[in-house]
Amino acid sequence: MTGQRLRTKRVYEPAGPDDGARVLVDRLWPRGVSREGARIALWLKDIAPSDALRKRFHGKPEDWSLFCDAYAEELAEPAVQSAIERVRTCLRDGPVTLLYAARDTERNNAVALKAWLERTFEDQA
Repeated sequence: MTGQRLRTKRVYEPAGPDDGARVLVDRLWPRGVSREGARIALWLKDIAPSDALRKRFHGKPEDWSLFCDAYAEELAEPAVQSAIERVRTCLRDGPVTLLYAARDTERNNAVALKAWLERTFEDQA
Protein backbone atom coordinates (compact mmCIF):
# COMPACT_ATOMS: atom_id res chain seq x y z
CA MET A 1 0.00 0.00 0.00
CA THR A 2 2.85 2.40 0.79
CA GLY A 3 4.25 1.94 -2.73
CA GLN A 4 1.09 3.28 -4.32
CA ARG A 5 1.04 6.33 -2.08
CA LEU A 6 4.78 7.09 -2.04
CA ARG A 7 6.26 8.48 -5.24
CA THR A 8 9.39 10.22 -6.47
CA LYS A 9 9.56 13.13 -8.87
CA ARG A 10 12.14 15.59 -10.10
CA VAL A 11 11.49 18.97 -8.44
CA TYR A 12 11.70 20.71 -11.81
CA GLU A 13 8.67 18.79 -13.10
CA PRO A 14 5.31 20.52 -12.65
CA ALA A 15 3.21 19.58 -9.64
CA GLY A 16 0.42 17.17 -10.45
CA PRO A 17 -3.01 16.64 -8.90
CA ASP A 18 -1.99 13.20 -7.60
CA ASP A 19 1.26 14.33 -5.92
CA GLY A 20 -0.24 14.80 -2.47
CA ALA A 21 2.29 16.24 -0.01
CA ARG A 22 5.38 17.28 -1.96
CA VAL A 23 8.47 16.75 0.19
CA LEU A 24 11.92 17.96 -0.88
CA VAL A 25 14.48 15.40 0.32
CA ASP A 26 17.71 17.10 -0.85
CA ARG A 27 20.17 18.71 1.52
CA LEU A 28 20.65 21.67 -0.85
CA TRP A 29 17.83 23.84 -2.17
CA PRO A 30 17.50 23.32 -5.96
CA ARG A 31 18.62 26.21 -8.15
CA GLY A 32 15.92 28.38 -9.65
CA VAL A 33 13.07 26.81 -7.68
CA SER A 34 10.70 28.74 -5.46
CA ARG A 35 8.88 26.99 -2.65
CA GLU A 36 5.54 28.32 -3.84
CA GLY A 37 6.11 27.59 -7.52
CA ALA A 38 7.14 23.99 -6.83
CA ARG A 39 4.35 23.55 -4.25
CA ILE A 40 6.81 22.14 -1.71
CA ALA A 41 5.03 21.30 1.52
CA LEU A 42 8.12 20.23 3.48
CA TRP A 43 11.86 20.43 3.09
CA LEU A 44 13.39 17.56 5.04
CA LYS A 45 17.11 18.16 4.57
CA ASP A 46 17.88 15.99 7.61
CA ILE A 47 16.66 12.94 5.69
CA ALA A 48 19.04 13.61 2.78
CA PRO A 49 22.37 11.80 2.50
CA SER A 50 25.24 13.45 4.33
CA ASP A 51 27.52 15.71 2.32
CA ALA A 52 30.32 13.15 2.64
CA LEU A 53 28.12 10.34 1.29
CA ARG A 54 26.75 12.50 -1.51
CA LYS A 55 30.24 13.56 -2.61
CA ARG A 56 31.62 10.02 -2.34
CA PHE A 57 29.10 8.60 -4.80
CA HIS A 58 28.35 11.61 -7.00
CA GLY A 59 28.64 10.62 -10.65
CA LYS A 60 29.38 6.96 -9.96
CA PRO A 61 26.33 4.99 -11.11
CA GLU A 62 28.32 1.77 -10.91
CA ASP A 63 28.41 2.21 -7.10
CA TRP A 64 24.60 2.50 -6.76
CA SER A 65 24.15 -0.51 -4.46
CA LEU A 66 27.02 0.68 -2.23
CA PHE A 67 25.38 4.11 -2.03
CA CYS A 68 22.02 2.56 -1.08
CA ASP A 69 23.64 0.48 1.66
CA ALA A 70 25.56 3.45 3.09
CA TYR A 71 22.46 5.66 2.89
CA ALA A 72 20.39 3.02 4.70
CA GLU A 73 22.92 3.13 7.54
CA GLU A 74 22.49 6.91 7.79
CA LEU A 75 18.70 6.60 7.72
CA ALA A 76 18.82 4.26 10.70
CA GLU A 77 20.56 6.90 12.85
CA PRO A 78 18.47 8.42 15.66
CA ALA A 79 19.02 11.99 14.36
CA VAL A 80 17.04 11.17 11.20
CA GLN A 81 14.05 9.56 12.92
CA SER A 82 12.01 12.75 13.36
CA ALA A 83 12.18 13.42 9.60
CA ILE A 84 11.13 9.84 8.89
CA GLU A 85 8.22 10.23 11.27
CA ARG A 86 7.13 13.37 9.40
CA VAL A 87 7.00 11.37 6.15
CA ARG A 88 4.98 8.68 7.94
CA THR A 89 2.54 11.33 9.22
CA CYS A 90 2.12 12.77 5.73
CA LEU A 91 1.45 9.27 4.36
CA ARG A 92 -1.38 8.83 6.88
CA ASP A 93 -3.06 11.87 5.31
CA GLY A 94 -2.60 10.80 1.66
CA PRO A 95 -0.01 10.39 -1.08
CA VAL A 96 3.52 11.73 -0.69
CA THR A 97 5.87 12.71 -3.50
CA LEU A 98 9.56 12.76 -2.62
CA LEU A 99 11.19 15.54 -4.64
CA TYR A 100 14.81 15.57 -5.79
CA ALA A 101 16.92 17.76 -8.09
CA ALA A 102 19.28 15.15 -9.57
CA ARG A 103 19.20 14.60 -13.32
CA ASP A 104 19.40 10.82 -13.00
CA THR A 105 15.81 9.68 -12.49
CA GLU A 106 16.73 6.09 -11.62
CA ARG A 107 19.67 6.55 -9.26
CA ASN A 108 19.20 9.36 -6.77
CA ASN A 109 18.62 9.75 -3.05
CA ALA A 110 14.82 9.99 -3.41
CA VAL A 111 14.65 6.62 -5.19
CA ALA A 112 16.88 5.03 -2.54
CA LEU A 113 14.86 6.69 0.24
CA LYS A 114 11.55 5.50 -1.21
CA ALA A 115 12.78 1.90 -1.37
CA TRP A 116 14.08 2.11 2.21
CA LEU A 117 10.87 3.68 3.51
CA GLU A 118 8.72 1.05 1.82
CA ARG A 119 10.76 -1.78 3.38
CA THR A 120 10.84 -0.10 6.79
CA PHE A 121 7.15 0.85 6.91
CA GLU A 122 6.03 -2.60 5.76
CA ASP A 123 8.26 -4.28 8.38
CA GLN A 124 6.67 -2.09 11.07
CA ALA A 125 3.08 -2.61 9.88
